[in-house]
Order: sequence, then structure tokens, then C-alpha cells
Amino acid sequence: MTGREAIFPADRHALYAEHRYSAAIKSGDLLFVSGQVGSREDGSPEPIFEEQVRRAFANLKSVLAAAGCTFDDVVDVTTFHTDPEAQFDTIMKVRSAEIGDPPFPNWTAVGVTWLAGFDFEIKAIARIPVQP
Repeated sequence: MTGREAIFPADRHALYAEHRYSAAIKSGDLLFVSGQVGSREDGSPEPIFEEQVRRAFANLKSVLAAAGCTFDDVVDVTTFHTDPEAQFDTIMKVRSAEIGDPPFPNWTAVGVTWLAGFDFEIKAIARIPVQP
């Protein structure tokens, strides 16, 4: 049985310690990334929605990189939105700039009523590339 290994980016933010969770867990050749929000360095929410989404993607990218992955290795994404109808166009604009070319990962979007002061969260599962 393969154990689990906690993965943290070099620039880990205050939320990991405050809420007691790992940025990601590596298990075998899979990486399970916790929900990433658009937090500032101190863990507070970025107030401008588009910038909050960009920061969430940047935080996700940082966690992926800490495990040797990129968005090309992502196979499944789940996003959480506090106002999906009003936010959708902005999210798609940022997503298009970040995710890259097809084939795209699976994607599930969920409307929620609370994200601890945030308006967007993104979590992912990636396959860790074989290192030569």
C-alpha cells in the first residue's frame, strides 16, 4: 500500500496552518490538491473578484509545481462559486488563459452559499509525471 505525502508550495500561505490542512496529498502517481482560494499572503480574501480568481489559479499552479506538475497533468477540477450566474464570464476568461489547449480536464462547477469570506475556490486531481 502506498502512503500519503503532504505537498506544500514554497510560498505557503497562512490558511494551511490556520485551518490545519495540506495544500495537496501525493498518493502513488496521483496528486489531490485541496481547494485553493484567492488569498493574499496573509490569508485574507482578495476583494476584487477577477483578481481573486487569478490568485486562486496562481495558488493552484504553485501547489502543482511543488509536486512537479503543471495544468497539463490535471485530470479533474472542481470549482465552487458563491454567485455562479454573475461570476461565470469572469471565471471562464481566467480559466481560458490558465488551462491551455485541449484536451481539457474534467470540470465540475458547484454553486455554494459560503466559502469562508471568499467567492471562488478551485481544487484538482493531477497525475504526477514520471521523472526520468
